[in-house]
Amino acid sequence: MPDPTSQELLALTQRLLESIANGDWVTYEELCDPSLTAFEPEALGHRVEGMAFHHFYFRRGGVPGDHTTTLSAPHVRLMGDVAVVSYVRLDQRLDGAGRPFTAGFEETRVWQRRDGRWRHVHFHRSALPAGT
Repeated sequence: MPDPTSQELLALTQRLLESIANGDWVTYEELCDPSLTAFEPEALGHRVEGMAFHHFYFRRGGVPGDHTTTLSAPHVRLMGDVAVVSYVRLDQRLDGAGRPFTAGFEETRVWQRRDGRWRHVHFHRSALPAGT
């Protein structure tokens, strides 16, 4: 069983992912540092910094309809006031015709504890090919 700090970080990561899926900007902004940096498919190979890039997608709403997010094989590495959480994210949704499908992403999230609170400061996300 993971130690209490690792459990807290996994719960924060799950909460972060749920805020993304639900289009919940208030929670996302609460969990993220304003200087958040990221490499993700939407950034087309560029490192993005700050919240504006992400806010664009939140303004379009969350995942419509029924969906579930699962963290597969999560791993937490603590290094003092910094933690790296890595996992494969499995998103189960319905397509436009109502058929279920799963999308997968390899993700690494970096958290930093400041003033007794964990803040999400960086992530790297790569999409898995369909059927992986």
